[in-house]
Amino acid sequence: MALQRPFLRRLFIGLMTMAIFSVMFIAWATLQNRESTLAIRPAMQNVSVPDGFSVWHHLDANGIQFKSITPKNDTLLITFESSDQSAAAKAVLDRTLPRGYIIAALDDDNGQPSAWLALLRNTTHRFG
Repeated sequence: MALQRPFLRRLFIGLMTMAIFSVMFIAWATLQNRESTLAIRPAMQNVSVPDGFSVWHHLDANGIQFKSITPKNDTLLITFESSDQSAAAKAVLDRTLPRGYIIAALDDDNGQPSAWLALLRNTTHRFG
């Protein structure tokens, strides 16, 4: 019986260490995927959404890569790999698109960890 206790203790500590490292790796991998989305909306009723090809042309001419351009409910959504690309694209589009458009970053409400953290930070907690 005395020989089994140190073995079980080492086995338990090894399994707990692996579990902790697995959770840390998954959290790190999840946080590394930081997609960013820009939304282009008309500022007034009589202005139409810009066409995706012209937006693609402006971004491509300035060397900005994007994942997708999707029209949705009078809005043009542009998805980027990172927030840096999104910020650069916003600067380019602010400069190149005619006035009459609102270009803004979309909130990430699709279950990303940053959205969960923001939700936890912004809600009041009541205990007791």
